[in-house]
Amino acid sequence: MLPDPIRLITDAATRTGEAALALAGKERVRLAVTGLSRAGKTVFLTSLVANLVAAGAGRRTLPALEATSGRLRRARAIPPGVEATPRFDAEAHLAALAARPPAWPARTDDISTLSLSLTLRRHGVYGQFLPDREVTLDLLDYPGEWLLDLPMFAQDFGRWSDETLARISTGLRAAPAAEFLAFAHALPTTAPAEDSLARRGHALYRQFLLTARDELGFRFLQPGRFLNPGPGGDAPILWFFPLPAAARNSPLGELLARRHEAYLRDQRDRFLDPVFRRFDRQVVLVDVLGALHAGREAFEDTAEALSAISATLRYGRGWLDMLTGTGISRVAFAATKADHVPEVSRDSLASLLSDLVDAPRRRAEIAGAAVSVHAVASIRCTQEATAMHQGRPSPAVRGILLENGRWATVDPGLVPARHPPESFWNAAYFQMPVFRPPELDRDGRGGVPHLGLDTLLSGLLGDAL
Repeated sequence: MLPDPIRLITDAATRTGEAALALAGKERVRLAVTGLSRAGKTVFLTSLVANLVAAGAGRRTLPALEATSGRLRRARAIPPGVEATPRFDAEAHLAALAARPPAWPARTDDISTLSLSLTLRRHGVYGQFLPDREVTLDLLDYPGEWLLDLPMFAQDFGRWSDETLARISTGLRAAPAAEFLAFAHALPTTAPAEDSLARRGHALYRQFLLTARDELGFRFLQPGRFLNPGPGGDAPILWFFPLPAAARNSPLGELLARRHEAYLRDQRDRFLDPVFRRFDRQVVLVDVLGALHAGREAFEDTAEALSAISATLRYGRGWLDMLTGTGISRVAFAATKADHVPEVSRDSLASLLSDLVDAPRRRAEIAGAAVSVHAVASIRCTQEATAMHQGRPSPAVRGILLENGRWATVDPGLVPARHPPESFWNAAYFQMPVFRPPELDRDGRGGVPHLGLDTLLSGLLGDAL
């Protein structure tokens, strides 16, 4: 689909204005923090903001970024103006993490953004004689479930229904989907366009999605707003579900197809165009450990979801991308919660993620984007420890449990460096406990302890800063 000419001209004018600002030492970098649900996007953004502010106040919280960018002299949140998009409340999230007892941020239920003003001293022999650079860093937070709507834009209602029904009819998904599947396949070829049928099917399908996410650890679940409707709550635009081919030409099928089309149009207007079209850097957060511990099908589901999402995003910087701002020039894939495994396993964690995102990584590199893969902990909650395993010492981690405030030493077992063999899944599944955040300053000026955040930011933003 060709870009809207008016939008293209508007975006071109915006880019021209930004180029002029860049010549004057005032630039803008847009970073989209993406990832599947429960990957830790809100915590990542909170830590990023706190550590940039602390670095701007003279604390060495991001040494790897400092080594590849200009010296950060100041970082501050830009006061809100008249934006229609909610503001990412980094201060409130940090206060909750620093409270006693602390609390991890609640699940994100809407899009929010935040812009930081970064003042940087220039590098080089003559840097001291040049004015400081002013860079605006735009950041984004949004519900992870919504990301899985992106592949739907390439499907009509029939194709989406066929692929979804095939996916949920086998393996571990089949049991929780059984009631919905029985209802859908029992619909007659002349099913009437009655909302009682539409809402019944929607409710059964949505219940399956919730069970698959919360109890089985699956992430390739569509549509995203069925799991997280957002602040608008339930609405008729959501009252559809995947329909078997036999009933698709019925009045009910026509109603569901119209709602499917309207849903995608609404998501494009509210989410895809205003969020992703303007961002030129992307970090993709993945809870690799959670997928690994949830079992083979959940792990494969995560890989499929990442591949499907990546296929919908535009990487590289062609001439059209330079005009419209739709190309992503740098992308970082990050396995989160790296502090949940001992140091000896972190390289394997990054290697496993690299194997998991092999196809999306190659697709981005072919398009001309710079790609990096990392293992990170946005907030480090553990320390190195040793546990006894079958009478022998084994590397482990030690931290304070959130549920009871007691110290616990945890041996999460080996992390495979590549896609696990079939024999790996024969072992009992492991459930990682939730650790308490370390003691933090409520204002964030002391920074937030992390693992690898500075290295990730160096590869993602170092050239721009």
